[in-house]
Amino acid sequence: MFYSYAVLINEIKSMRAIALILLLVPVASFGWGVTGHKTVCTIAYDELTSTARAEVNRLISMDSQYDNFADSCLYADGPPRIRTFDHFLNVPRSYRAISKKECPLADTCVLLAVDNDSAILANSDKSDAERLEALKLLGHWVGDLHQPMHISFQDDLGANQIRQKGNDESSLHGAWDFSIIDRELGDDHIQIAADLRAAITAKDRKQWRFDSSVEWVDESFQITLARRTEYCTLKNGACWYDEDNMMLNPGEEWKEVNITKRYTSRHRKTVEQRLQQAGLRLAVTINKALDSSE
Repeated sequence: MFYSYAVLINEIKSMRAIALILLLVPVASFGWGVTGHKTVCTIAYDELTSTARAEVNRLISMDSQYDNFADSCLYADGPPRIRTFDHFLNVPRSYRAISKKECPLADTCVLLAVDNDSAILANSDKSDAERLEALKLLGHWVGDLHQPMHISFQDDLGANQIRQKGNDESSLHGAWDFSIIDRELGDDHIQIAADLRAAITAKDRKQWRFDSSVEWVDESFQITLARRTEYCTLKNGACWYDEDNMMLNPGEEWKEVNITKRYTSRHRKTVEQRLQQAGLRLAVTINKALDSSE
């Protein structure tokens, strides 16, 4: 990767400063939104073994807030938002791929959260309350890490500071959370899940079942970097905020992306696949945690 040491150090210092700001400023980042998260968890629930599904049902029956697994996958977004830094993975703008299980700019991130909560769910020595909490969080984390904007850059808050043209209330991040799904797929998560699950091929199942969580986040990151996503500009070995500015600094004007019908239609297949992959992989993760035969 082409990147000077001095620039990298300055970037990391800036990232740490922004991280402090993040603790004080609420960020509208919901990782697929209601429909997306429920779709992922509905696919996953229908893919569970009978043993795993029985345990999921038992744990969810103890929850005072949620009646079913799909609804419980919204828990981490709150309010209040649970474990803010576990919803995403930020990397330096010099990165072109993610190949390690690490959080380069933080002590924790969504990649580690999946492992941590999977382990709690699988541990019969943990209390039911702890395992229920882990189940609800795990459903959310696997959804989040398949949303490309959650594997991105800290200075623009994962594209939350890239405005949708003509819409000061929403962002590029919001387009991937809501707009593409709402405009292209609708808001009936049960029907969307049924259609997407039916379209998963035997080849898909074989391929997606055995890859790793590092591969999952890199898939998202490659979508983030893609020119057609219009997130950033590849320049001098890094992914710049725009043509003339590598990073967005506090107080600078935000750039805009025009989220047209053409944009949402162009990314429909990508979003459908990410929802399918998240649902199937979540099911595999839960099955391994709750069914010893898996």
